[in-house]
Amino acid sequence: MSTIVNAPNALSIPQSIEDNPGDFRMLTGDRPTGLLHVGHYFGTLQGRVRLQNLGVDTLVLIADYQVLTDRDAADRLPHYVEEFLLDYLAVGIDPSRSTIFAHSAVPALNQLLLPFLSLVSTAELSRNPTVKEEIAASGRDAVSGLMFTYPVHQAADLLFCNADIAPVGDDQIPHLELTRTIARRFNDRYEPLFTLPQALLSRAPRLRGLDGSAKMGKSLSNAIPLSASADETARMIRTATTDADRHITYDPEGRPEVSNLLLIASLCTGHDPHELADGLDGAAALKRLLTEAVNEHFAPIRLRRQEYARDRAQLRAILRDGNARASAIADDTLARVHRAMRTAY
Repeated sequence: MSTIVNAPNALSIPQSIEDNPGDFRMLTGDRPTGLLHVGHYFGTLQGRVRLQNLGVDTLVLIADYQVLTDRDAADRLPHYVEEFLLDYLAVGIDPSRSTIFAHSAVPALNQLLLPFLSLVSTAELSRNPTVKEEIAASGRDAVSGLMFTYPVHQAADLLFCNADIAPVGDDQIPHLELTRTIARRFNDRYEPLFTLPQALLSRAPRLRGLDGSAKMGKSLSNAIPLSASADETARMIRTATTDADRHITYDPEGRPEVSNLLLIASLCTGHDPHELADGLDGAAALKRLLTEAVNEHFAPIRLRRQEYARDRAQLRAILRDGNARASAIADDTLARVHRAMRTAY
């Protein structure tokens, strides 16, 4: 496995990718369940842009079908999909060098789910940590069939385009291992069609929510969206949870809320969080520092976002073009699968 190392806000690329980026294809993506936020930016989006700019063939998936895994309805999908497009373009995803597409627009990708399901057992699926967590969180004995087969759908995402690399966090490793198992079993049972994707493990820190919770989440109302204005950012940061100690220090274990704010400021400025803490007197000073850091760092991104937002028709055209490119890849893969399985009638 390839491993991301070094600075927490930078993507360290294995030498083989640095030397020959054109030999690699990357698949990455997001579920449109809310607005992308600063945690996504420092955790994944920066790294995607760097890989794209190196010359890696980059596919970015808006996983709209996967929204239905844990939601009864998806009435806000069109809004979130468009907001994702704006964020992707604003941070530097270039549609002339990357393919941005949506699950629902690539039928051949989703058809791969059927043969892939024949290659795994229900026991293997039930052992998947994500499925186990969803069952526990639901308070029920079972989840929907879509959630239960979610890991196989993710395998189809990676294998339809024969992605070589997948930037993931530690929690996604079981999904990737199942993908590799499915690819290996198909190759053994039929013929060798699929690449076994490798993980790029990100060591970017997981940012806590502004409310002090363990995770900054799209649907938790505790994050700074990339779409937030400077004034909105200031208002959200003013309500951020800190503690009663006026002496500001960076101590992630002992003072997680204060340290989280310092970490975000560090990621925005490039300065060590311990240095940023020096001389700060109280939470109000810390929040002023963070507000200035976030607004300065994201000002050019917000400006580009506003420019793209002026032409919504262009956004839809970009997605249609990406959908067409992804569909061509998926159609070819599905045709080869049919030939290998002797179902090309």
